Amino acid sequence: MGADGNAPPAVQLKGVTKHFGKVIAVHKIDLEIPDGSLTTLLGPSGCGKTTILRMIAGLEKPTEGDIFIKGQRVNDTPIHKRNLGMIFQNYALFPHKTIFDNVAFGLKYRDVTKADIRAKVKQALEVVRLPGVEQRMPFQLSGGQQQRIALARAIVIEPDVLLMDEPLSALDENLREEMRVEVSNLQEMLGITSIFVTHDQREALTMSDSIVVMNEGRKQQEGPPEEVYDAPHSHFVADFIGHSNFFKGQIAQVDGEWVVVELKDGNRLKTTRSWDWKDGQQVEVVTRAQNVHLTQKDQSLPEAAENQFQGQIKDRSYMGGEVRYFVELETGTVIHVIGGVKDMLFKRKDKVLVHMFAKDCRVLAHEKD
Repeated sequence: MGADGNAPPAVQLKGVTKHFGKVIAVHKIDLEIPDGSLTTLLGPSGCGKTTILRMIAGLEKPTEGDIFIKGQRVNDTPIHKRNLGMIFQNYALFPHKTIFDNVAFGLKYRDVTKADIRAKVKQALEVVRLPGVEQRMPFQLSGGQQQRIALARAIVIEPDVLLMDEPLSALDENLREEMRVEVSNLQEMLGITSIFVTHDQREALTMSDSIVVMNEGRKQQEGPPEEVYDAPHSHFVADFIGHSNFFKGQIAQVDGEWVVVELKDGNRLKTTRSWDWKDGQQVEVVTRAQNVHLTQKDQSLPEAAENQFQGQIKDRSYMGGEVRYFVELETGTVIHVIGGVKDMLFKRKDKVLVHMFAKDCRVLAHEKD
């Protein structure tokens, strides 16, 4: 439902499928995007996220299913009648036109007076913090400034929905970080319903109200960033977002809110109960690398550190703000650990105690190898 409880979602997909010949690019996607929200379609290349965006835009027609914008079915509505703003990876600015003409482009095909066009362009450039550049040419601006102009051009028409296809991927890392904040703040300030396509998990986690994780044309999981990160539904989601450790085993004991899993290497892991698991079920346990803790071998551990193992540092990488370790347990299993630089630093071959809290270990259904 919409923000007022009665209005339809700003964008809705019902059973949307897209075939390119024999290739199924998108398979039976159902999606509701609330008014005023920023939703990110996240997944690897070829997963169908850009195809979904192009179908919403009217650049592709669904093979099956229906697309609604503001409650109106738009399958047969041409792109210029959908009132959408679009931003692309390559900015798509006209190199031979001034910044004014680039930003004003969409307004010239609407019933807007010349005076109003000037006022709207001026306001849009102020919103993206680039006032006074109307008479410059695109080549006279930096990459980040050009992306702001693309943003101004998209919002100047006051679109019902803003569509962004990998808009930051052409920028260097520092500029991407700055533009993530810029786009997120601007979207929140203007309240424009936005759909953002990216393969960058950090982008999705930091910017989104909701993340839709895609793989092979199918929706894998949908929800707020915290939920998708902390409670992945599948191996793919846990592996694609963040750094995770996976342990195969079977259910040894179910006790209230806890589950004990006997691992293939002989160890046991106490985990949070996330499903109605049965004794003997083949499962997989996932725990984030940031949720694995290291201490000196002879140091006492917290009482709540239910899962304790002895190991040895096999490798480490100092990353500035964090340190990444690979630790080999006595059973031969190697696990990935990410710690802060303010934590105790270990060297290669150091003997350590490894511990994980049960609340940070999640059981997933076993997937075929």
